[in-house]
Amino acid sequence: MTLEQEEVRNQEYNEYVEQMTPKHNLWANMGKAFLLGGGICLLGQIILQIAAGVFGLKAEDAALWCSLLLVLLSVILTSCNVYGIFANWGGAGALVPITGFANGVCASAVEFQKEGQVFGIGCQIFKIAGPVILYGIFSSWVLGLIYWLF
Repeated sequence: MTLEQEEVRNQEYNEYVEQMTPKHNLWANMGKAFLLGGGICLLGQIILQIAAGVFGLKAEDAALWCSLLLVLLSVILTSCNVYGIFANWGGAGALVPITGFANGVCASAVEFQKEGQVFGIGCQIFKIAGPVILYGIFSSWVLGLIYWLF
């Protein structure tokens, strides 16, 4: 292959890649993430207000129930293959809050459910969330050690 043929081939390949690469609108993606993440936070605030106002819980107890209900809702929506639709549309807006972490754990469990309770769900459930837990615990230990020393 001559140098000229190679340049033509590379140019055609680059045009093909440019044509096939999906185009993303940064502002639209940020807007969607803002709306979905804000909607999740709004739902959490509604749960907090109901728990404190209607049920008379203290702020700490209301926050606990809010977290539990948001995680439960995320797990239910993930099990019904609905949360993924939200995550595809809203991107980081669905993945950053506590609901995204619950989705990561539940999605692994649902995906490997057919392999059985032990080798499927038990071994694969922390496939995505495991590194988050590991590095979260390790970094908090290191920071605690630094705090204790100084």
